[in-house]
Amino acid sequence: MIKQGNALELLQELEESSIATAYFDPPFNTGRDFTLDSTEEGKKVKFSDKWDSDEAYQQFIDPVVSELARVLKPDGSLFFHISAAEMFIPELVCRRHFKNVKPIFWKKSRSKNNVKKKLGATIDVIFQCSAAKEPKFNPVYQPLDAYYLENSYKNNDDRGYYALGHLVNGRTRTIDPVDDQAKPADKQRLYSYEHTDGRTWNPPNGWRLSKAALLELMEEKRVHFPAGKGNLYRKIYKHESKGKPATDLWDDIHSIAQGSERFYPTQKPDKLLERIVEMSSDPDDIVLDPMAGSGTTPAAARRLGRKYIAFDISEESVKIMKEKREL
Repeated sequence: MIKQGNALELLQELEESSIATAYFDPPFNTGRDFTLDSTEEGKKVKFSDKWDSDEAYQQFIDPVVSELARVLKPDGSLFFHISAAEMFIPELVCRRHFKNVKPIFWKKSRSKNNVKKKLGATIDVIFQCSAAKEPKFNPVYQPLDAYYLENSYKNNDDRGYYALGHLVNGRTRTIDPVDDQAKPADKQRLYSYEHTDGRTWNPPNGWRLSKAALLELMEEKRVHFPAGKGNLYRKIYKHESKGKPATDLWDDIHSIAQGSERFYPTQKPDKLLERIVEMSSDPDDIVLDPMAGSGTTPAAARRLGRKYIAFDISEESVKIMKEKREL
């Protein structure tokens, strides 16, 4: 669904606890006006980001965040996108309405060659906000860095080169034996494993997986055995790797380069929204963007099999979403 109108008014029409993922990319309080020639007819896409005061900006975003908190599912997430320079007020607002607020740092560009009198601004902050301590999460991955590729895949067998993944807990984690014994078998982590060569492993701080899961890895020959008395490790094959599990520093997605096709002055890259949508929702869930601009969020949602709701106050933005994005 695409609608033109005031975001706050349109949000008030939505049902409570109906949205899995909301992405909010408001004006950044930059004190600038933004304009882009975007249509064949010569019309301009534009918006003003000038505010009388920081208080005025806070009064603009606060009721929108409040409504977003209302419409999110209990395990849903709001992603509030802001520049690092202006992150203070949005964080205050987010913490007022959500119990859990965690920053994701997006390194949107490399060095700034045209900056002479200050540090180049390369970081945006995306606050993931949720009512639940553990909101909906699907693993997403970043490319393996050169150092990891060079230093990790040093072992090989008939399948190929592999890195080592931990199967036992480190010394900083302890498990109470009584509590562990009371759990179902698939939750127990204190057990021993005896190999056919007579060696036995019984890690004092427990395993990271159940005994059934360990035996399954053994059956598939996906366990690395040390020559002596060291720990067992999971084999992580290079040719099967999806990449490294994503961290809270996203440095592998770059902003849309000058000269590249864009529909909106502050348009974000498709890959950024695809990662957000994929990690926080499931197919057929509803993804919401109350200030959708050119429609990057609903376009990402559609590609990933999610439903979408997108609002924008600009007639030209809605036209872009419907005609150029074909939403």
